[in-house]
Parts: sequence; structure tokens; C-alpha cells
Amino acid sequence: MRSSRIATVLAASVVATLVPALAPATASAAANPLDQYLKQKPAWHRCDREMPASFQCATIKVPLDYRRPDGKKLDLAISRIKATSTSERRGVLLLNPGGPGGPGLDMPLMMATELPKSVKAKYDLIGFDPRGIGTSSPVGCGLTDDDQQWEQGYTDKTFAEDVKRARTVAEKCDAKQGAKLPHITSRNTVRDMDVIRAVLGEKKISYLGYSYGTYLGALYTQMFPRRSDRIILDSAVDPARAWRGMIQIWAEGTEPAFKRWTEWTAERNSTYKLGKTPEAVRKTFYDLVAQADKKPIDLDGTLLNGEAIRAGSRATFFSVRDAAESIVELKKAAEGRPTAGERGERKDSTPTPVPPSFAAAVPDDNGTAGFWSVVCADTRNWPRDIEQYRSDAINNKAKYPLYGDIGSNITPCAFWKKGSEPATTVNNKVGALILQNEWDSQTPFASGQGMRRAMKGAKMVTVVGGVGHGIYGTKSCADKTATTYLTTGKLPVRDVTCKAAPAARERVNPLPLPTLR
Repeated sequence: MRSSRIATVLAASVVATLVPALAPATASAAANPLDQYLKQKPAWHRCDREMPASFQCATIKVPLDYRRPDGKKLDLAISRIKATSTSERRGVLLLNPGGPGGPGLDMPLMMATELPKSVKAKYDLIGFDPRGIGTSSPVGCGLTDDDQQWEQGYTDKTFAEDVKRARTVAEKCDAKQGAKLPHITSRNTVRDMDVIRAVLGEKKISYLGYSYGTYLGALYTQMFPRRSDRIILDSAVDPARAWRGMIQIWAEGTEPAFKRWTEWTAERNSTYKLGKTPEAVRKTFYDLVAQADKKPIDLDGTLLNGEAIRAGSRATFFSVRDAAESIVELKKAAEGRPTAGERGERKDSTPTPVPPSFAAAVPDDNGTAGFWSVVCADTRNWPRDIEQYRSDAINNKAKYPLYGDIGSNITPCAFWKKGSEPATTVNNKVGALILQNEWDSQTPFASGQGMRRAMKGAKMVTVVGGVGHGIYGTKSCADKTATTYLTTGKLPVRDVTCKAAPAARERVNPLPLPTLR
């Protein structure tokens, strides 16, 4: 996720135009062209017969272009589970699971099983599919499976093909969604969030956002500081690195995680037999990569080359036990021995079926199309010079061998048309709580530190030894601080550190959240 948020004067002028328009109605309707959106009355109904009656859905309208509110409109799908106590109710807690490209309509249902009773007593849990995603006027570009394979390692031989793939994705999206794409941005999603606030009759909103959702929450505090109540940013994006830098930071964060894994695994050589020293474990892994580059390794019916092994195992190394078990199976496959998958020993969890009403008319490539729509249109700082991508990939592979070239290789954003406005710099003193695991694969620790620098009024809880992406709701040592903040409004006096339980330092206890793609 990348951008260095510039063009302050232009950004300020746009905010100055739009913020009064989204303010609670005090002027006449003629003076506020957004009244048609702010005064909507949602027609709440049961989301699906397969779901609890308490889980309600509705569809509201938002403008495609907030500068032209009388123009084309988008559908925005919203959901809620009401607070369990009328006497204790404080307001609404808007939820976002991350992405970009992740739908959030089912978030109230998911979080109702994870949040403590004291929080559910105080807040209506509110979910929504961001514009262009899920059931909110979804974008689709007609992308093939090959079009969506963007994690490509750099070689001089394959770079031309990588450029062609990236250009093809941009051209297909422009052909299918051209007029809509400049407006599928984080800034406009944040404006939609403020429309949701108004439609629900609230003066302020509280917010719990994970991953990319932390960026939306931070933007909300920047664009609508007086309407921001209790804001939790869990597993945080560094706003100064949105968006190319957030893809590149995966490489930076993975190298120390890989080093930690080699040390942990070497200490357990009697169990995993991958090497008696960290150097030997490292050699075992890279020998497998080299072998797969010569001839792909067949792992349970999937052929893996070295690039696929590097890309596919990157996030796994943050969870040392999972990584050791995975590399053991890869080594067996490389040696022609039966793997756990072939013996039927793996117990892969079956995903919860998506009710038909949630999946209706959503393009198959919506997640990928939505991801590129946001990360390409959010900022105007993506390089346009193809040779810069080549140079960055070569240099970063030398610095970060596991993922550096993949994270810096060319993407569709090199050919994407500019978004409707420049990115917003996050730099404010609004109160918020940032939660960050030390070993987070998707938003590494340095990313959370970047959010803390931008959010000067926030406090940060660092879970030392914490593994995984997504904290609140996983029975983490940070949960108590987050619950206290949501229920009382009290932030810690200073930044806090707490230690993960020993078992939680080896294996992820995941929330079912989308990942930064």
C-alpha cells in the first residue's frame, strides 16, 4: 500500500467543500445538495433466512462523485445487530474487516461472537460493503485467473510478460469500469461512512477497523475529526506508505521473521530435521527454491516453482510452527515421499457457506478488481516509468531475498488512470487506540509504528511476541485495553506493551479477515 500523500492545498480545498455538505442539517435543503443522501430512511429487513433475525440489512444510496451529488448513484449495502441493552446503549460501532477488496456486510454477525458482552450492550454493530465491493455496486473487470496472478518474481527473461499482464489488467478494468474507477477510492469510502453515520441518526461514530480498515479509520479522523468518537485501529497500515510502500514493506518485515523462524526451527531439529543451525535451515529452504526453479515440485497436485514457494510461504514464516510443518511437507514432496495431504491427514477447515443473498451478482474477480481500483486510484504516486520497477525489483531482491523483487515488481497501477483527487495526509491529534502484534505478516510492526507517528493523539498497544494479523477478538493481552476504551472512553496514559501467551508466539490464532492482497 503506497503513497506519500501530497497536494495539500488541493486536498484541503476539496475537504472544505465537502465537510460542510456532510454536516448535520442546519442549513436549508437548497444549501446542502447532500440532503437527499443524509436524510434516507433505511428499510431494514432480515439479511437472509439462514441467518438470525437480529441480523438486519438495508441498502442506501451514495453519490458516485461527491462533487456531483446529483449525478450517478451507487448502492451501498449496510447491516446491523442492535445493542443488547437500551439503557446502556451509547451509539454505533462501525466495523471494517480490511482489504482493499474485502466485503464487510457480515462483520456484525462475525464480531457478535468475538466481542465482550459489555461492548455489545453499548453499541449497535454496523457492517457495510465498501463502494465497489461485495453487494455495493460491485466492480468487475473480467479478469482471468492468470490476470490475477500478480505476485511475480523478477527475472530479465520474464519481465516483459509481467509488464504485459499488468497492462492487460489496467486496460480490462478501464474498458469495463472506466467511468466508475476514479471514484472507487478510500476517501470516497470514508465519505460513505459519514453518510452511514447521518442515516443512522448519529452525531458521532465509533469504529473498529482491521488492516486496510485502519487506513479508513485514520482517514475518517482526518476528514471528520469532530464526528470521530472511539476509534480502534487493529493491525495498522502506515498511512505514509499507502500503497506501493505497503506492498514493499512485506519484504522488509519478512526477513526478520524468516531469521526468527530459522533460529526456532534449528532448536527443534530433532522434530523437524530441517537443519541443526539457523544457517542450515536457511540453506534447506533456499535449496528447495532452487530445486523448484529447475523443475517444479508437485505438492499434493499443485506444481510449485521457486517463485511460488517464496510468495506462498512469505506470510507463513511469521507463524514459526506452521512454517516448520509446511516446509517439512514441501521437503517430503521434493524428495518424492508421501505428504500429509496425500495420506489424508490434513484437516482443512470448510468455509462457512455464503448465503445466496450475499453472493448475488458479485463478479468472480471482484476482490482483485476492487483491490486494484482502490490502491491505484487512491494516490497519484505510482511510478509510470517501467524501468523504475525493474530497477527497484533488482535492488530489493538483493536487500530482501525472500520477497523483495516480488513486492517491487510492476503492477497494474503503472498503467491506471488517475483517481478523482490526490491522497490525504494523515496527521492529527484525534484520540484513537492502535493495536499491533510484533509478528504481523500483513501489516508488519514498522507499519503500526508509522500509524502511531501519524496519529499523534492515539495510544498504541504492542503485543510483544504476538503472531498474526488481527488482534481484538483473539483473546489477546490487548483485549482488556481495547474493551476499556470502547466502554469507558479512557485511553492509556501512554503507549502500552504486553506479552503474548507462550503458545500464541508460535502459531496464529486468526480472525477470518481478508488480507492485503
